[in-house]
Amino acid sequence: MKYNKNNYKELVDEFTPKNNMIRNCIMAFIFGGAICTLGEIFKNLYMSGLSIPEEEASSISLVTLIGLSALLTGLGWYDNLGKIGGAGTVVPITGFANSVVSPALEYKKEGFVLGTASNIFKLAGPVLVYGYFASFIAGLLSLVLK
Repeated sequence: MKYNKNNYKELVDEFTPKNNMIRNCIMAFIFGGAICTLGEIFKNLYMSGLSIPEEEASSISLVTLIGLSALLTGLGWYDNLGKIGGAGTVVPITGFANSVVSPALEYKKEGFVLGTASNIFKLAGPVLVYGYFASFIAGLLSLVLK
């Protein structure tokens, strides 16, 4: 069979997995909400159980979520959660921790300096750059509009 542009598009469409956007949105909402709720639970436990002030408890709960995300990534479980929860596992701070730990684990065979250290921000780097740029623009706009 000879392929042209239309035949190729039909073939690609036949093998491309179908996306259920409503289900994806619901799962992202559930997983993202569950991660944020877990953070609030940690914060309340630190405040009530350890009598830590709210500002410090918030910071400690974020560090706890980052640590859990790194641990789950190291165990290979965070990717499985990501397959189910989609964007709900990417948006919170746990997704950022996952994007830092994943390349570090992937390149650890190449050594600490040339593997892990030089590739650790491979996924997170662009997020940081555009985040800094967006905050710079927001700061300029705030300065100009005040």
